[in-house]
Amino acid sequence: MNDNERKIRARENWLKTYQELGSISKASRKLGVSRSTLYRWINRYNQEGKSGLSDKSRRPKNLVNQKVDAKLEETILSIRKKRNRGPNRISTYLLRKKGIELSPMTVWRVLSRNDVKPVLRRKKKSDFLRYSKDIPGERVQMDVTKLRPKAYQFTAIDDCTRLKVIRVYPNKKADSAVDFLGEVLCSFPFPVQRIQTDWGTEFFNYKFQEELHEHFIKFRPIKPRSPHLNGKVERTQQTDKSEFWRLLDLKDLTQDLNALALEWEKFYNRKRSHSSLNGKTPWQKFREVEKLVPIQLEVTQNFWDSEEEILPRNYNYLSFLKDKDL
Repeated sequence: MNDNERKIRARENWLKTYQELGSISKASRKLGVSRSTLYRWINRYNQEGKSGLSDKSRRPKNLVNQKVDAKLEETILSIRKKRNRGPNRISTYLLRKKGIELSPMTVWRVLSRNDVKPVLRRKKKSDFLRYSKDIPGERVQMDVTKLRPKAYQFTAIDDCTRLKVIRVYPNKKADSAVDFLGEVLCSFPFPVQRIQTDWGTEFFNYKFQEELHEHFIKFRPIKPRSPHLNGKVERTQQTDKSEFWRLLDLKDLTQDLNALALEWEKFYNRKRSHSSLNGKTPWQKFREVEKLVPIQLEVTQNFWDSEEEILPRNYNYLSFLKDKDL
């Protein structure tokens, strides 16, 4: 006896019990099923006889409004072949470039249906410890990367929410870093408590540090030759290059790179899901923890209490690390 036959026999017993008791309420209590369920099978039996007691197919009668038609399926397969991207990145690409909103799971089903093998990934260490600050603005990682001659992307990413700011400058001097700091403070919807950078001279200089002090921000350069300590900003710059800049012709000097960067920044913060945030966007993460954001007065007082100093760009800073709560 298969599963469908067992269900039909059980429903026949329900009808028999109802006929013996003559009451829907009494029969449903005795059988342990809801009255609506019992009503449904009685009506099905009266209309269709014994054949009405079997399960009906749940397949939609009309498949015209399927999310993925043949043309879209071809587009997904083309992106996979040309760019070697997995479901998450294909989903992001379709949303940003085509305005098509498909979940990564839907993309995965298309790839699976066409027997597309998974993207090969380098095996990562499994014993690493992922950390993240609890309060927006508690620590902001900052870095700069070269896009082309006379085009440098300055990047700042919040350790807690992954909200980020990117701007493009013709050089990576201290003046550019100071101007970028102003852009960061105007863009983030929370006060910044600490700025973390590497030992690049564009950040580790007196002018930049003095500007930080003007805004009551602590300066926290990482240890020399330790880019992994600035991992979040390093990783997001890789994402910028692979998912955004590589799609453009950077040799075209007529493009307004800053306008393009602002467009990508908005998409990244508001619409692009983030794997380290369990699929949330940085903006969604910020709204979850927004209530934890301190007021500027508290940040200012904390800055004065810490007795921050202008740091010399030499290895005396390493001894400074031992005495400070970073």
